[in-house]
Amino acid sequence: MKEVSHKKAAILGLQHLLAMYSGAVAVPLLIGTALKFNTTQMTYLVSIDIFMCGLATLLQLFRNCYLGIGLPVVLGCAIQAVAPLELIGQKFSINTMYGAIIVAGIFVFCIAGWFSKIKKLFPPVVTGSLITVIGLTLIPVAFQNMGGGTATAKNFGDSKYLITAFATILVIILIELLAKGFLKSIAVLIGLIAGTVLASFLGMVSLTSVLQASWFHLPQFFYFGKPEFEWSSSVTMIIIALVSMVESTGVFFATSDLLKQDVNEDDLKRGYRAEGLAQIFGGIFNTFPYTTFSQNVGLLQLSGIKTRRPIFWAAGLLMGLGLLPKIGAIVTIIPISVLGGAMLVMFTMIAVQGIKMLLKVDLSDNRNILVIALSVGLGLGVTSYPQIFQHLPQTVQLFLGNGIVVASLSATLLNLIFKGKEGLNSK
Repeated sequence: MKEVSHKKAAILGLQHLLAMYSGAVAVPLLIGTALKFNTTQMTYLVSIDIFMCGLATLLQLFRNCYLGIGLPVVLGCAIQAVAPLELIGQKFSINTMYGAIIVAGIFVFCIAGWFSKIKKLFPPVVTGSLITVIGLTLIPVAFQNMGGGTATAKNFGDSKYLITAFATILVIILIELLAKGFLKSIAVLIGLIAGTVLASFLGMVSLTSVLQASWFHLPQFFYFGKPEFEWSSSVTMIIIALVSMVESTGVFFATSDLLKQDVNEDDLKRGYRAEGLAQIFGGIFNTFPYTTFSQNVGLLQLSGIKTRRPIFWAAGLLMGLGLLPKIGAIVTIIPISVLGGAMLVMFTMIAVQGIKMLLKVDLSDNRNILVIALSVGLGLGVTSYPQIFQHLPQTVQLFLGNGIVVASLSATLLNLIFKGKEGLNSK
């Protein structure tokens, strides 16, 4: 695979960073607000979280005999961990929250070898269904951001949000149609810049966050205090970690299919170990659990650049921004509607990637059609109405409230029920 120059890789890395930045900072902002952190605490939480996103990404990129899947993937905070961490922090303490994160990270690291054997359960009919659901379940998130970020707000869908969102999409489309070479590969970056410039003329861009941010910040061990361990909190975070592992598995397969590169059990084991170690570091530095982000897969497809060099740059830039909060805050001036427009393009690309995988499946076999139909239907249904399981035990809700996990479980089980051992390697 042809490698790009460092100059071009740095620009592509910035594009990857912008694609995942809002998702990465959302977790510390949500949890910090819920736990009533002051400005100093919030500054540390956001900046060091960004630093850890870069470190976690490097752990996956540097492939060795122990850890790192070696695929061009980006890691960020697991959004599904927000509600459980808020509950743990409010019911027990911040230190208990970080103790539970460390325990869950150790658990992931220890079971990586066993969990990697699930590759046999992921033939193309299952993988394609899962990746399609990943893309489709993310599309409503993009639409919500295009409308302003909060669907219940009175100004949701305001004309300035829609203008900037669709202008961003239009610029990306025009670059894809008219540009050539490297310029075409950074269509999303150009779209984000153009959308932000337009938003500034509409009074949507504020530099307050940049002015208030500090210049330099170093990571600190146990910034909020030494971790405390409580069994129910640890079990809760272990369940969340398992959910993240299932999601990451889908991203690993989507990326490997895009690169036309096989992923074996050893690769998966190293990938899970890297995520487990990243989670342990998250607890030690008082940040959060980390998981492989799916939005960057769509960016790989759109840019056409599928090597690791841009991701190394993205990781380095993330770590740099984490150490320089004032510089990192510049990224936050991009309006949510502009990000939403770019997200819509990237998330739909993930869904299309899943559909492409399903085209390799024998669709003349009604069993395959049922696997696809039911798993996609259940995954999207749960994403739309997760409260359907509200009367089940809380532990069960943590699993079944996630549409991607439901799609994965249903596709796997249905494939085995319909085909038995034949389903382990079916097309």
